[in-house]
Amino acid sequence: MNEQSGRRITIYNRVRLLRQDRGLSRKEMADALGINHRTLGYVERQDYRISLELAFRISNFFGLPLETVFAQEPFPTLSEQLAQSVRTREEEDAG
Repeated sequence: MNEQSGRRITIYNRVRLLRQDRGLSRKEMADALGINHRTLGYVERQDYRISLELAFRISNFFGLPLETVFAQEPFPTLSEQLAQSVRTREEEDAG
């Protein structure tokens, strides 16, 4: 529990997006991680209180920093990221 608020911290992740981007089935990735494919489904839906060890294993599996895969705040949607990229490019072109 978060001692400051007395509530549990929600942990958001990009596991499903990253897995699908690499063309892997849930079973293939779960087998590579040594976990049950149902567990991976729970992780992807954020229905599972993931251990720090498993979080690191998943991040290492993708070759990405932990904070790229997991966060305390929701990740921006792809459309939000694209819109920000366009605004940044326009600002750079104007400046």
